[in-house]
Amino acid sequence: MDFVINIDPKAALPLHRQVYTEIRQAILTGRLTPGEKLPSTRVLAQLLTVSRATVTQSYEMLLSEGYLETIIGSGTFVCRQLPDELLNTTPIQAKSQKIYDSISLSTYGKSLSQGKYLHLPEAEVDISFSYGRPAFDQFPIKLWRKLLSRHCQANKYILDYTYDSQGYLLLREAIAAYLSRSRAVKCNSGQIIIVGGSQQGIDLITRILIDRGDWVAVEDPGYLSARRAFLAQGANLFPVSVDKSGLIVNHLTTAIIPKVKLVYVTPSHQFPTGATLSLARRLELLAWAQKSRVMIIEDDYDSEYRYGERPIPALQGLDQGNSVIYVGTFSKVLFPALRLGYLVLPANLVPIFARGKWLADRQCNLLEQYALTDFISEGHLERHIRRMRSLYDGRRQTLVQSLFEHFGNTIEILGENAGMHLMVKFNTQLGDDEIVQRAALAGVNIGAAYPQYLKDSPGSEFIFGYAELSNQKIQEGVRRLAEVIPIQN
Repeated sequence: MDFVINIDPKAALPLHRQVYTEIRQAILTGRLTPGEKLPSTRVLAQLLTVSRATVTQSYEMLLSEGYLETIIGSGTFVCRQLPDELLNTTPIQAKSQKIYDSISLSTYGKSLSQGKYLHLPEAEVDISFSYGRPAFDQFPIKLWRKLLSRHCQANKYILDYTYDSQGYLLLREAIAAYLSRSRAVKCNSGQIIIVGGSQQGIDLITRILIDRGDWVAVEDPGYLSARRAFLAQGANLFPVSVDKSGLIVNHLTTAIIPKVKLVYVTPSHQFPTGATLSLARRLELLAWAQKSRVMIIEDDYDSEYRYGERPIPALQGLDQGNSVIYVGTFSKVLFPALRLGYLVLPANLVPIFARGKWLADRQCNLLEQYALTDFISEGHLERHIRRMRSLYDGRRQTLVQSLFEHFGNTIEILGENAGMHLMVKFNTQLGDDEIVQRAALAGVNIGAAYPQYLKDSPGSEFIFGYAELSNQKIQEGVRRLAEVIPIQN
């Protein structure tokens, strides 16, 4: 086994004391954990190029002080009951914090240190209305395994670097054809860059187009993780209100603020309200962006799912001025662990973004790109989407019916005709956090909408994801919520 410690043959301190000190320090700082096995004296002597007697003497000192223990026939281990001195040692986390505080962070680093950017695990509950999670049990995993195996067996190039940071060409061609059919996006494979999910795409856009102090217009309420990416780059955010027809474009075009550099929108299914940006407002936004030389980020995160309505073409497909960067992902239609998304860029921006992608991580997983190419080109993606659209529609209807059954006309439901979630406004005097806590005690997880607001939240608004829940769990979850959320008539 490999075991690295630092010793200096030229130092005044004897070698056996150096070995002793290094191992003792590794134990005290947690680098070596209780019960962990150490190399034998012979192996460690060979690794350190010292005599076996030197290592034996060091081990004997550590054994006598209680840091190590031996098990006959098994070897030498870090003692499972460490000496009291360990309890008086400054915790490694506290030491790290002192070092961290002394580092001069960049603007980006300071922003990360001040915000809660990590996706924390949810509390254990029976029923979770988490949004953004598809029906995992419905994914054709056997087919996916077959596609992965096909390329594992036949393609040695999946182990190598790729020359093309834009992504696998055949995948980009398949995506371009799919977007043209399903979203009326105007593009060719040369305008597409494969990224590690939509979040990496947004981060890449931000790093390339935003300088500290630039203004970015965002929907309010809007997607929190996008806002965090902008803030981490030092941008100023200008909130633009949303109504039942989506972004109120007039609030943006008549605002008296410094020049806006970017506008971030979710026009096909506004997050979190579920509103669809009307055609009139789409044209108004595009005309203003072209005139003002502002770039629009169109995040089309779950537009595949519309119920009882004809889909409106993507904003990018209506653009005549190269003003839109289209962001897409496979996390919602397939599964979140597949960290593959894509950007559709104006042609003049492609070389810069390709270089930025190369600097970020060289390339996305090639094996998954090959498998996804086959999944799309052989028709599996569109068949899967059709099947999921029917399934989610049934679950959506069950949720809406259950909400009205238990809460009646005291609630307002927003965005129920598209996507994988809807938003509910309750008429209650309870605070949002108290509702979340009461729901958790009843074994139900729901997410309050207020973190998605930049300006003051009206409160009592909650996001209900339903895609991964069975009809029975949806009904039971709503019934439990009705028991803990008192309503006002």
